[in-house]
Amino acid sequence: MLDDILQRVRDHQPRILTPERRLPEAAVLMPITRAEQPELVLTLRASGLSTHGGEVAFPGGRRDPDDPDLVYTALREAQEEVGLAPGIVEVVGPMSSLVSRYGIHVTPYVGVVPDFVEYRPNDAEIASVFSVPLDYFRTDPREVTHRLDDSGRSWYVPAYQYGEYRIWGLTAMMIVELVNVVFDANIDLHRAPASFIDLTTRTTR
Repeated sequence: MLDDILQRVRDHQPRILTPERRLPEAAVLMPITRAEQPELVLTLRASGLSTHGGEVAFPGGRRDPDDPDLVYTALREAQEEVGLAPGIVEVVGPMSSLVSRYGIHVTPYVGVVPDFVEYRPNDAEIASVFSVPLDYFRTDPREVTHRLDDSGRSWYVPAYQYGEYRIWGLTAMMIVELVNVVFDANIDLHRAPASFIDLTTRTTR
């Protein structure tokens, strides 16, 4: 299963985003465990952070001026945030880049990590590290859908509840692309699911 997943990521042609103006860059690592049933490794960011505090995210952050490329950024940030040594990560390839609500141009990179890693969360940034079976997202078990409007286009972004963790926003969008690539899940972020209720069109009597 893992070999097929990795080959599909390698063959994937991610969307190249070209913002109208130059934006600060960031990169995240999407770690997949090397296991018979691969899992995605995620973090819960510390609640006191000025941006994305208390949210689920992949390890990552802004590109430093000295970073030679964005792969380096993703690996450096993963080491700083959760103690993941770059030498044990096999970077497989990028997913499509996105722009966060804070105006950051973010590029995700899929990487394979050992099944058993002793993560060491940086208490100043990370509240916890957890993993979710990749197959969990295959059937799109969304709890709710958030509609985001940008540049005249609507995005219907799922929010997943996995135990105590709520996975939504940019992180959910990255996961949707990944499961579409590796499982042919056909989750369409630009089409409202049947369960979607547009509250903006409802009136109160």
